[in-house]
Amino acid sequence: MARNFCDYRILLIVAAAAFFFIQMRLFATQSEYADRLASAVESENRCTSQTRLLIDQISVQQGRIVALEEAKKRQDEECGHLRALVQDLEKRGLQRLIDKKEVHVAAVVVMACNRADYLERTIESILKYQSTVASKFPLFVSQDGPDQSVKSKALSYSQLTYMQHLDFEPVQTERPGDMIAYYKIARHYKWALDELFYRHNFSRVIILEDDMEIAPDFFDYFEAAATLLDNDKTIMAVSSWNDNGQKQFVHDPKVLYRSDFFPGLGWMLLKSTWDELSPKWPKAYWDDWVRLKEVHKDRQFIRPEVCRTYNFGEHVDWKSMDLSYLSEDKFSKYFANLVANAKHVHGTDAVLKAYNIDGDVRVQYNDQADFERIAHQFGVFEEWKDGIPRTAYKGVVVFRFQTPRRIFLVSPDSLRELGIQHT
Repeated sequence: MARNFCDYRILLIVAAAAFFFIQMRLFATQSEYADRLASAVESENRCTSQTRLLIDQISVQQGRIVALEEAKKRQDEECGHLRALVQDLEKRGLQRLIDKKEVHVAAVVVMACNRADYLERTIESILKYQSTVASKFPLFVSQDGPDQSVKSKALSYSQLTYMQHLDFEPVQTERPGDMIAYYKIARHYKWALDELFYRHNFSRVIILEDDMEIAPDFFDYFEAAATLLDNDKTIMAVSSWNDNGQKQFVHDPKVLYRSDFFPGLGWMLLKSTWDELSPKWPKAYWDDWVRLKEVHKDRQFIRPEVCRTYNFGEHVDWKSMDLSYLSEDKFSKYFANLVANAKHVHGTDAVLKAYNIDGDVRVQYNDQADFERIAHQFGVFEEWKDGIPRTAYKGVVVFRFQTPRRIFLVSPDSLRELGIQHT
């Protein structure tokens, strides 16, 4: 009996020890699980906090996106409204032109940007003489950019059609130091001429700038020259400008010349010529580009002795003038005769000698440096472009000197090309 009781006590001790061990293991496991659970909860809290922060950031960005989308929508609506307004104004202007039922000679476009006072002066000068020939020469103003004062000034005239070139594309210059303005000007010219030739389908366009005034016979001059431009494919454009047109270098307002050098500044060209130029129009410096031989391809330009973009006081009845002498075959002979009959002077004192000679004078230059020296002495333009002196025809530069005599600056090559024997 005593032995059995001892065995039970041993068993109880063993059971108690086992129970105590199991409880200790359970407690340790529960503690480990509790630590893991606490760590998991902490991680979940951090994740939740970061998620909420991210959601807040996304909400802010979404708010900005919505605001930008709304701003873009408003801007698109405003642009659409402006385009509709411009199109309506253009339609009204064109309808007025159509209602006249008269054949156009040329559209006249004034290129403007941000000089409202200049533009007003130019428009007033044009309207003074254009009103009686408005159906032949419909007037346009093409504005580059959003300047409101220029736009308001242009829209204040019912006699013209307003066009606006809005170009917000960044300008990438091709060379360091290039002025961005020249790139914007080239873009504007291409856009405006494309509009007039292709959208409005004019056959000729006269281009003016917003700082010009015109002579009373400006429109008669271009109407008379239009037929010549149409029929003579050796003429690239007709200009109203003479680079050496200062009062001391001109005399006869009825005289016109052919020139290998593009004058610009109030000029007319044909749609067929623009078809050729438009696809390869340069990014900048468009006027110098036109003066390249590879562009004008030995075609020439008609220019006056007396500029028609400002008034010297005498009105020429161009409609009664016979301009057939300006055709290439006739003009070459006519001009060669003028040069041949001029008295040849030479030497370093050629300018001084010219002072003491009555009648026309011929002064020879040997190269560009020699030309620049002589031109500087007379006070005329010294510039060359692609081997051509400014205003020259076959290398000959002509101007008046102590009017009415002519001075011809010639080279040996000029004389040979004109068929004049060198003396």
